[in-house]
Amino acid sequence: MRHILRFSFFAAIIVAGSACRHHAEPQPMPILEVEVVPARADTLYNSHTFIGYLYSATTVAIQPRVNGYLIAAPYSAGMPVRRGEKIFEIDPQQISTALASAEAQLLSARAQLSAAKSNYERAVPLARIEAISRAQLDQYRSEYAAAEASVRSAEQSVKNNRINVGYTVIRAPISGIIATDKASVGDYVGPGTAFEQLTTIANVDTMSVKITIPISLYLQYRQPGQASFDNEDLLSDIRLSLADSRRYPIAGIYDYTVQSISTSAGTIDMVVRFPNPDAELKPGEFARITLSIGPRRPVVTVPQQAVDQTQGINSVWVVNANSTAEYRQVVLGDKYGDRWGIAEGVRAGEQVVVSGRGKLRNAERVKIKTE
Repeated sequence: MRHILRFSFFAAIIVAGSACRHHAEPQPMPILEVEVVPARADTLYNSHTFIGYLYSATTVAIQPRVNGYLIAAPYSAGMPVRRGEKIFEIDPQQISTALASAEAQLLSARAQLSAAKSNYERAVPLARIEAISRAQLDQYRSEYAAAEASVRSAEQSVKNNRINVGYTVIRAPISGIIATDKASVGDYVGPGTAFEQLTTIANVDTMSVKITIPISLYLQYRQPGQASFDNEDLLSDIRLSLADSRRYPIAGIYDYTVQSISTSAGTIDMVVRFPNPDAELKPGEFARITLSIGPRRPVVTVPQQAVDQTQGINSVWVVNANSTAEYRQVVLGDKYGDRWGIAEGVRAGEQVVVSGRGKLRNAERVKIKTE
């Protein structure tokens, strides 16, 4: 009986020990699941951003051609005006008086011409029968020619004065926005007065921006033998972002290159323009210009969400062929929409992690998430 109890005691100890060993064994950690996309080889432009201000591509000075007192100015500063609309009026009374005088002189000159013509025509047959001398005939001919010249002069004077009467009404030569008025109704304006220029009109159908490009960057992308003034093919994909970060929907166009290069700053200025059909853009407005310089070049790109940027260090996680995670520091290039260009650190075709990076460890085995 004692042996039976001893055997039962040892059996219980063995069973209890086996149970303890069974519960103490560690459970295997689950394999982390991540989402990856392949790094892509693209052929893209070299994108750069510049800061500038919008200004009117065309500004016209409004200068009166005749002198007189200003009697009407229906448009004030800042108002839009259409081409052909009346913007100023000068008192036409003085010029109308000059026109009336010129018309009277024309009538007098025509009367003198008629008399001179009659005298000459009567003298011609008399000269043939030698009733008058050749000298007298030449005198009648000269008087006739002088009378004709006087009529032409008087006609031109009338024409000029009629034009001047028309100049008393000043119409907008272009559509745009009127600047600050320099003269008020009642001022004596015109050439030689204190108000030789009344205002300016800024055309807002097209707005321009001057961008300043470092000369080293310009020389890097300029084609060999390319003329310094011919840079139309150098710039492309010209886009404008406004002060509130909105992107203007209409692409810009290269206009011209300013030929004077800043020797102190080492820069070259180029002007680009943007169509402004709805007058959304205003002169003086801040503008951020993004454009591409030079020809397309090969570049490796990854989604922006695949890149971690911490304390100046840029990095990505790559899943190798053996399904292990590898931490990589990378050198970033330019942004292309929602993608980063990678100058160094990732090759085209490598699988970069876009989600699930938070718990990754270097050389850790991972599982790629599939749809």
